[in-house]
Amino acid sequence: MRIDWWTLTLQTINVLVLVLILARFFFRPIMDIVARRQEEANKLLSDATTAREKAADAKAEVDKIRVGVATERDRLIAEAQKAADIERQNLLSQVSQEIAKLRTEAEAAIARDQKVAEQAIIVRASELAVDIAQRLLARIPPGASLTAFLDGLCQKLRTLPPQERGDFTSAAATDHPIEVVVAAALSKTEIDQIRNALRDALGSELTLKVRSDPALIAGIELHGHGTIVRNSWRADLDRIHEELERAK
Repeated sequence: MRIDWWTLTLQTINVLVLVLILARFFFRPIMDIVARRQEEANKLLSDATTAREKAADAKAEVDKIRVGVATERDRLIAEAQKAADIERQNLLSQVSQEIAKLRTEAEAAIARDQKVAEQAIIVRASELAVDIAQRLLARIPPGASLTAFLDGLCQKLRTLPPQERGDFTSAAATDHPIEVVVAAALSKTEIDQIRNALRDALGSELTLKVRSDPALIAGIELHGHGTIVRNSWRADLDRIHEELERAK
């Protein structure tokens, strides 16, 4: 086989020229385009990475905010619960105080009403006792009640301590009158009866000053300088009234 070196040389030159032409006018623009595309792609990737990082930062911030919101929510709920508990305790305390106040007022009102009722009962009982005493007195023969009450008075005089008895006897020694209080006016005979009975009880002649007081209802009282001896229905009723007052 015979090789045509001139033809081969020319073809080689043509190939080299073609390669140079392609390298200058085809491959270089393509490489520039590819480089630009690569640069744009790298920029896009960088932007994507930056965006992803920003998204991650944003997500972390959102998570942080979410945690903060949850924490703040829990704190607000706890504070609200605490405030509600305090308010409930205050309300319960106020209600308890109001109930205690109402109970105290009710008990005081009941006590007042009971006291008023007891006073009314005592007053009514006293009125009934006075009415009964007056009716009984109307049935006793004249002079009989004086004798009965005078005997009781003399018995009290005989049992007095010496100092109190001396209050009456010293008045007799100085002719100082002893006051005799009766329910109704007495006759001279009744006054003499009283004087004689008192002389026998005290052993001294007394100067008497007789005074009537219908409030006694029935009976007799002897008033000395510092000593009073009572034997009357009024005195008995007063004593019963005092016992009822103490028994309340």
